[in-house]
Amino acid sequence: MSGEHILVVEDDASIASFLRRGLMYEGYEVTVAEDGRKGLQAALHSPPSMVILDLMLPGIDGIEVCRRLRAADETLPILMLTAKESVPDRVAGLKAGADDYMVKPLAVEELLARIEALLRRTTVSNQELLHFEDLSLDVSAHEARRANRALGLTAKEFEVLEYFMRHPRHVLTREQLYEDIWGYDFGPESNVIEVFVRNLRSKMELNGEGRLLHTVRGVGYVLREES
Repeated sequence: MSGEHILVVEDDASIASFLRRGLMYEGYEVTVAEDGRKGLQAALHSPPSMVILDLMLPGIDGIEVCRRLRAADETLPILMLTAKESVPDRVAGLKAGADDYMVKPLAVEELLARIEALLRRTTVSNQELLHFEDLSLDVSAHEARRANRALGLTAKEFEVLEYFMRHPRHVLTREQLYEDIWGYDFGPESNVIEVFVRNLRSKMELNGEGRLLHTVRGVGYVLREES
């Protein structure tokens, strides 16, 4: 992934310096912004390949920065950093459009693995059109539709739905989804996949359409026809 441009939005100077040095050592081009306003300006001035975004920022906080970045680019990979381990904080970041999150202090090897996974999945181009019932996914155009309505999915939401559409009528466990989509298991206490399923349902059922993404209690989820 050498040469990719990463924007780091972090107000802690020591953490920002640590990230900048580590990422540049790995061959990434790095821009650092110390608050939300400067982060948004930097993204506008020189669009990055991905953003590493702190949750707690002075002025415009990380949640609002994430919302604005996502509104401007549905496919931009966003990795949220948080010093908070509470579920509501993680959920807030994911709802705002973050693709992934890490809790400080950071493990360098894990951070690099997550960055590589996000960039790899964003740059993969696959000339395919997937269909299930009235759902369609144009993988190369990165467009998801239900009937004639565009769903407006984030990059990670698109990836999750694509995985379901490649495994229709198969019950997929939480562990399988974590390993195959994120490349690692968040653990039994995580509700990351629940958040993404809820977001997908809200967009897929916005106009009262029938449910296609179903919960199999105690097991996982399945994409199948409405009962």
